[in-house]
Amino acid sequence: MSEWSAELIENVQFIYELALAELELEAFGVDFTVRNSLREFVLKNPSNIDLLVRRLAYFRTVGDKITNYYRLTRYTQRRSVNQYLTHWIYPYKGKFHPQMIRALLNILKLKEKETVLDPFIGSGTTAVEAQLLGINCIGRDISPLCVLQSKVKTESIQAIDKIKEYREEAKTSFKRSNSANSSAIEKSNEKSYKEFLDSINDEHVRNFYLMARLVAVSDSARRRRDIVRSFDKNLALMIASVEDYRMARDELGLQLGSVNISQGDARQLRLKDSSVQGIVTSPPYSIALDYVANDAHALEAMGYDLDEIRNEFVGVRGKGEARIELYNNDMRRSFQEMHRVLEEGRYCAIVIGNATYQQRKIKTIEFTIETCEKLGFTLVKNINKIIYGLYNVMQMDNTLIFRKDK
Repeated sequence: MSEWSAELIENVQFIYELALAELELEAFGVDFTVRNSLREFVLKNPSNIDLLVRRLAYFRTVGDKITNYYRLTRYTQRRSVNQYLTHWIYPYKGKFHPQMIRALLNILKLKEKETVLDPFIGSGTTAVEAQLLGINCIGRDISPLCVLQSKVKTESIQAIDKIKEYREEAKTSFKRSNSANSSAIEKSNEKSYKEFLDSINDEHVRNFYLMARLVAVSDSARRRRDIVRSFDKNLALMIASVEDYRMARDELGLQLGSVNISQGDARQLRLKDSSVQGIVTSPPYSIALDYVANDAHALEAMGYDLDEIRNEFVGVRGKGEARIELYNNDMRRSFQEMHRVLEEGRYCAIVIGNATYQQRKIKTIEFTIETCEKLGFTLVKNINKIIYGLYNVMQMDNTLIFRKDK
């Protein structure tokens, strides 16, 4: 019998993380025992060590080999261990932990070139992690801001050299547009930042520089930072992060998955029946968090009317009981669509939590389980974790793993 040791990454410290680490190994058919204060695993007769090194999310080493995931976290321009590569771009509330999403892609037994769907793509974490694993990703979101940031995080690698060519022109036009006498630009031949964006033909480049503007707008609105200095600083970090992405791809020999992200409604997915091999998503915590109000400054900077866009979002319409009922109806339709497009026998992971609204606990987890089981999903795992913060309106969330049996 051959045995290999596998050591957890240093930042793994919660019970739910240990549970996900064990489920990862089980998904790859590995027998194991745990020792050394739950930090070290002994793997018994693993069939493919290289596969484990490439795929695992919660392990630093397998035998004497350092895992790809641990190496990926070293490509970072930020301090947080969860903000490597392009994950950090734009301060979106309620983000997934990339490590957890990578683990879920493994637990759902998704293989390279298969397709995962995230119908609430949000900040694009599922798309980035699927791309890194060579899994194709379809991402949809009703929010144009979510679509933009998800595209920038996954598509900028295709145009990084061209992006760099526009850097100085971007800085100059942004400074002119945000100077004290910016109105004078209209009387001169100098470009405003909007004109600069309009002059870019490459969509990847244009999206990148629009996102750079919105990051600066967010810094100014949330942290009262000087908008021009913020733009210059974050632009440099964004470019460096995309360069890190390219470097990681080349140095680790990654075959990136394809990404298809567009604005769309989870309640009416324009996808064929049984066309995806897995689903990983977190429906909006709209009862707990008003996404329109939270990102108002960015949405307005993109030219959207907040009242109009609010009517399209899930869970932010109505007040009191009406708001809860509208949210539940929206989620029923979304779960029905998720069931329709998933292949039979494949898995769907939904990360969701109960919330407190107007001093009342909303049992979203129980509602989700009941609704999905009526549709033909079978709940196979229910993993909970405590959440700290998020405006003190949520106590924990649950990762629900369903299998489509009929």
